[in-house]
Amino acid sequence: MGHGLLFDALIYLSAAVIAVPLAKRWGLGSVLGYLLAGIIIGPFLLGLVGEQKDVMHFAEFGVVLMLFLVGLELRPALLWQLKGPILGTGGLQVLLTTAALTGVATLIGLPWQQGLAIGLILALSSTAIVLQSLQERKLMQSESGRSAFAVLLFQDIAVIPILAVLPLLAIAPVVSNGNSDLAGWQHGLLVVAAIAGIVLGGHYLMRPVFRAIAQSHMREIFVAAALLLVIAIAVLMESVGLSPALGSFLAGVVLADSEYRHELEADIEPFKGLLLGLFFMSVGAGIDFSLFAQHPLLIPTLVIGLMVLKWLVLMVLGLILRVSPSQRWTFALALAQGGEFAFVLFSFAAQNKVLPGSTISLLTLVVALSMALTPLLLILNDKVIQPWFDYRNREDLPLHEQPELVEHPVIIAGFGRFGQIVGRLLHGHGIGTTILEQDASQIEMLRKYGYQVFYGDASRLDLLHAAGAHKAKLLVLSINDPATSLEVIEMVKKHFPHLKILARAQDRPTAHEILRLGVDSVHRETLGSAVDLGVEALTQLGFRANQAWRAGQMFKQYDNRLLREQVNYLDDEHTYINKSLQYREILSDLLQDDQEGQERTHAHNWNSGLPDNDKEAI
Repeated sequence: MGHGLLFDALIYLSAAVIAVPLAKRWGLGSVLGYLLAGIIIGPFLLGLVGEQKDVMHFAEFGVVLMLFLVGLELRPALLWQLKGPILGTGGLQVLLTTAALTGVATLIGLPWQQGLAIGLILALSSTAIVLQSLQERKLMQSESGRSAFAVLLFQDIAVIPILAVLPLLAIAPVVSNGNSDLAGWQHGLLVVAAIAGIVLGGHYLMRPVFRAIAQSHMREIFVAAALLLVIAIAVLMESVGLSPALGSFLAGVVLADSEYRHELEADIEPFKGLLLGLFFMSVGAGIDFSLFAQHPLLIPTLVIGLMVLKWLVLMVLGLILRVSPSQRWTFALALAQGGEFAFVLFSFAAQNKVLPGSTISLLTLVVALSMALTPLLLILNDKVIQPWFDYRNREDLPLHEQPELVEHPVIIAGFGRFGQIVGRLLHGHGIGTTILEQDASQIEMLRKYGYQVFYGDASRLDLLHAAGAHKAKLLVLSINDPATSLEVIEMVKKHFPHLKILARAQDRPTAHEILRLGVDSVHRETLGSAVDLGVEALTQLGFRANQAWRAGQMFKQYDNRLLREQVNYLDDEHTYINKSLQYREILSDLLQDDQEGQERTHAHNWNSGLPDNDKEAI
């Protein structure tokens, strides 16, 4: 039964709205949520949506938008600095993976031409899934994230020569369609002209265009212009046989230094998110379970074989590049799947008689399943592999570096940017501390500065015992993870009731949870610095320094009082909001009364010939 466009949009949006929040709540991540939603509404389960080819073609524009936004984050100078990792790491990955896959295909009896074609296509990984998953985990700036990005960027570039090589691998002759193709040098010249047009147009033409549109103060036209730019580049790149994603990335890099960069990011981001979600759902809906039923053993074997082989190559590559062991696992598991460009390249291979249709159908399903398994592998990495490395790092520390029974009065759990300030202040007064920190690299760095830091997870009862919690007076809890902080508080309250806790809270909701657990001393990490900035703002606006300082102290006093009172009404939103409004009015009246009182004092001192700093004596 055919459905209209609006009905299909209703199905896709409903599936996304229901499945993705549930997947996030269950710790599965948004990518797996989209894939599962696509599988459920696809033609092989509920059958709410039909053929996915047109949807996939449209959804792939989400990948184009994502690469444009990635390009906006990379200034040309920064991209030039990354040329080594891109060419080295990315080039080695494509070369080694292609060689390994070609060898396996040849061993099982395929002609070397078909083996090479399969190796080139399956060497590519999914830019959409990998980047989205790493961004959700905030790993893009990590060692594994930077290496994965370099590989993905090279793979996008590699699509161009792969498209050029595939027709040369055709075993059967390609029937001419009557259209004369350009000569090789003419096509090469056309490609150079297209890339030069993007670079020069983005640098010299688009800035004045965006400036003129911005002066109209019509945001919808600016949004339309941003989308027009990306679509035009995609069409241009497709017309010369290049990757639209690569062209949009190049345009983003050119505009990275533009004053309109942030506006472009803000306008395109919602479209990117929706289209990427549609892409993931169309991948899930396109999984052919009937073909899976025909080959119940072959397909799982191919999927596992592909992912294990790519994982092995990536692990070897990480070893060659001296990536740390834990980051090497993240790097290898993130890139072990097939990529979205495989769908395009398999179609191109079919048109040029490089691979038979039965092989392409089988491998397309293998790629889709490998993409669907990637979020699960990354969850396994988060839950099992990385904690195992943390445990190994602790066990591998020399015995003299393990926590031992000490009688320091203070234990600091978490010695990052917040804990270090507390520690420096205490050490300056000669107060001994026992410091627990989980980041092994952080420990090495801190030891160079003379700190006595021990590897350990403060949520473990045995480590708290070893750190001397039964004799210490204070626990300064400055862990960056709110959930772990609450776990530590509950443990300390149960096993070390004498130990006074001074807890760090990242925000107001975390502070409420800490207060609920009976911790009286909670300090929000941004409150003091934010109030200091507000005091400086009042001073810059003409308030006297002492007056601004008093206003800041009064604000902190009443905000902390409000924080503690609101804990009683966390489940009553109406009363919670009313309390906030009442305190806002009280604070406003007090600040204004204080300001008027100081102005009267200032006037009195002026008339009496007394300096302002003598007013406390009056």
